[in-house]
Amino acid sequence: MARSPAIALAPGVWRIPTAGRSMVNSYALVGDDGAVTLVDCGVKRAPARIVRGLAAIGKQPADVTRIVLTHAHPDHVGGAAEVARRTGAPLALHAADLPYAEAGESPPGDPTVTGARLFARLSSGRFPAFEVAQPLADGDLLDVGGGLRVVHTPGHSPGHVSLLHEPTRLLITGDALFNVAGIRWPVKLFCTDVQMTQQTAHVLGELEYDLVAFTHGPEIREQARERVRGFLTRMSRQ
Repeated sequence: MARSPAIALAPGVWRIPTAGRSMVNSYALVGDDGAVTLVDCGVKRAPARIVRGLAAIGKQPADVTRIVLTHAHPDHVGGAAEVARRTGAPLALHAADLPYAEAGESPPGDPTVTGARLFARLSSGRFPAFEVAQPLADGDLLDVGGGLRVVHTPGHSPGHVSLLHEPTRLLITGDALFNVAGIRWPVKLFCTDVQMTQQTAHVLGELEYDLVAFTHGPEIREQARERVRGFLTRMSRQ
């Protein structure tokens, strides 16, 4: 089966796979005025696939007016500097991750996790540095296709956010949760604070949405909120 460069999720919302069919995803949200907001930019080589995804929905880089980043890890922001260069769009990121964006380096790993310090020493968390034009905060409502709500879910990184597109009732989890062979926690090695990651993800069970999309893994279209809440409930009992 041929890989689709863009998958429609809801009116004006598309998933753009930037690695594999759903290994790493970016998202395009199109407003009533035709302007595009991108969510995340994949790894350093992802911009070409993002441009192909935009073309598949009848858009080009010049149509992108904003780039929202869920957090400063290289599989989410590795292509950010280049996508910003191609589009001229400003970059938005939670204020707590801003120093890492400017340094071009991921936040430190959780010191309680075996291998986190080695990972840091290997510089595997580096990416092209970029400037943030819009620092985000919890509860911000961005003027994106009728309203994109910022939900601060720290732990995976200090400034990690999930995003709720209120008009389409679509939740983008970022790395608060993965959907790889089922819903699961993000890889501990890449978390700044594993315990906090698992605590703050519970806010996702309290939100209202019908569709949930992930950076890692395919979307869930049926009983999305129930499945997320079920996972969180099971994990809280362990």
